[in-house]
Amino acid sequence: TGFDSDNSSGDFSEANHKVPEMLDLDPHQSNRTGKHNGETEIQENGIKRHRTSLPAPMFSRSDFSVWSILKKCIGLELSKITMPIVFNEPLSFLQRITEYMEHIYLINKACSHADPLERMQSVAAFAVSAVASQWERTGKPFNPLLGETYELTRTDLGFRFISEQVSHHPPISAFYSEGLNKDFIFHGSIYPKLKFWGKSIEAEPRGTITLELLKHNEAYTWTNPTCCVHNVIIGKLWLEQYGTVEIVNHSTGDKCVLNFKPCGLFGKELHRVEGYIQDKHRKKLCVIYGKWTECLWCTDPTTYETYKKNEKKGGEQKKKLVSEDDLKSENDEADDMPEIQDTVQFIPGSKLLWRINCRPPNSSQMYNFTSFAVSLNELEKGMEAILAPTDCRLRPDIRNMENGNMDVASKEKERLEEKQRAARKERAKDEVEWHTRWFHQGTNPYTGTSDWLYSGGYFDRNFSDCPDIY
Repeated sequence: TGFDSDNSSGDFSEANHKVPEMLDLDPHQSNRTGKHNGETEIQENGIKRHRTSLPAPMFSRSDFSVWSILKKCIGLELSKITMPIVFNEPLSFLQRITEYMEHIYLINKACSHADPLERMQSVAAFAVSAVASQWERTGKPFNPLLGETYELTRTDLGFRFISEQVSHHPPISAFYSEGLNKDFIFHGSIYPKLKFWGKSIEAEPRGTITLELLKHNEAYTWTNPTCCVHNVIIGKLWLEQYGTVEIVNHSTGDKCVLNFKPCGLFGKELHRVEGYIQDKHRKKLCVIYGKWTECLWCTDPTTYETYKKNEKKGGEQKKKLVSEDDLKSENDEADDMPEIQDTVQFIPGSKLLWRINCRPPNSSQMYNFTSFAVSLNELEKGMEAILAPTDCRLRPDIRNMENGNMDVASKEKERLEEKQRAARKERAKDEVEWHTRWFHQGTNPYTGTSDWLYSGGYFDRNFSDCPDIY
């Protein structure tokens, strides 16, 4: 594959697919065509083309029983349970967080709108799109080691991103991203609490997500919905998101309330999202509906209520499947539309806010990764000299898993976990406290709650005092 598996591993993250562009590499070094060996290809327009497949296909889980591992864990906190590597994906959770940036065009849209309602609509779409990459992703991302980092700079998309594992128990991941044009700041800390309930695994999100639109002097905060993986004992694994997400504009007082509906007994509500945007006086300004696995639309409250009343009256409202031709007539952004068909009941006059990207044809053999996720753990020659030594891409267990070396990956995972335990015991013995490198604990300036804030300085690339974690 052309990857240096000894010192280039990648954890599960949404940011890894942007890795090659994140750093200013020597142009002679980057001007190569490595489409089949893991290296970046340069297109005629000068934009880097990322890899479209992983070095090795997904390892079959059919011979392994999740139940044999989880039957002793009912009701327990799963972050403290060691899971076999076969249940993982070759990405770190820090990289998974970076996948928030896959639909960064929605942030750019929000920055460009003069109307605060349209800005909130784009922010709401961005919040929903952040969980869309999890659809059918039933593999578990690698738990980041304490002090592990991930960085990504995408000049083509206009942002750079840095994250750090700031706590091991409880596991907390902090991240910070900024627009290269100084138009936005996106930051937060995530503490997913995992529990096993017999037939399902539930991930309750904790931690605040903050988006600041600098041009408009606005800040938005929200928390992700709960994620649940079903049929962990028998049957096909499937995933749903449920719970209420409230997005608050702290400058205008506007609020968006999104209800991720649970599946229900007959699956009628599966993947559905419904909600509304209201002003500071609680007046509904628009209604938002769709599916987090497909698309999101908005319409005015009167139209929505009229449509729902007609439905209840038993009027023959046929379920309209929204095709690409429909989207072209409703929106002027048809060039960006993927070739997929939605199953959302379309209300005439609605405006499209977001649509999910198509996945690569071989996605099912690549852990159901999106094209964005496929490129996250990509590593070019020369990058090791520029990355922090704690970067996810340098983790040997993830790198070996990606390359199909499952036995080596499993041994490396055990070695790294034991190395982390030994380091923790040594600190306890010497009464030395762990100090984070790029983030510090503080107070979110908008919610007043505890948060992890970026300390700055990462992109100065002074990594001399980084810990040895690999």
